[in-house]
Amino acid sequence: MLKAFFSILFLSISGLAFAQAENSKIFWNETSRLTWEDFQGTPLEKTLFHANTNTGLSYSWGLKGTSQRMELDYKVETFFYPTQSWVQPTSKNEYLLKHEQLHFDISELHARKLRKILANVDVSKLNKDSRDYLNRIYEKIDKERSEMQNTFDKDSNHSLNIQNELRWQAYIEDELTKFEEFSS
Repeated sequence: MLKAFFSILFLSISGLAFAQAENSKIFWNETSRLTWEDFQGTPLEKTLFHANTNTGLSYSWGLKGTSQRMELDYKVETFFYPTQSWVQPTSKNEYLLKHEQLHFDISELHARKLRKILANVDVSKLNKDSRDYLNRIYEKIDKERSEMQNTFDKDSNHSLNIQNELRWQAYIEDELTKFEEFSS
């Protein structure tokens, strides 16, 4: 019975929205960078911000194998929501686009961290409470992602502090390299 339960158990959690259609997401890719055409949302009228990038993580998992040898099968994705991301028309420049790309890259960094953790889960310890256990891992990583996004904006003053912006660019690039084994 437990084997059958784990064979059909499949969970999918989305970081920002469950109902979002697949074709309205852009998935993170090492060789593909955001363009201003990807920002399809309507800019806020009364805001001090020049652009907004809406990104997130999703993961799904299941157990496969036999009762003697089970494996955790998982998928972690980083995505960008074009219709929920926007730019003020007069603010489009390459420097700001790099800032917005870095928000997407921060989400990918946390996807890599989640993949690393999931790759090292001791499957023999998974049981009927596994869903809660794996959800707690996901929630912890997603909280760290959100906190880093906020810290990045605060430190860079939303891209206005060029020195800190450049420091963040180098830091995220280094971190992505550290977790390159867990890239999508």
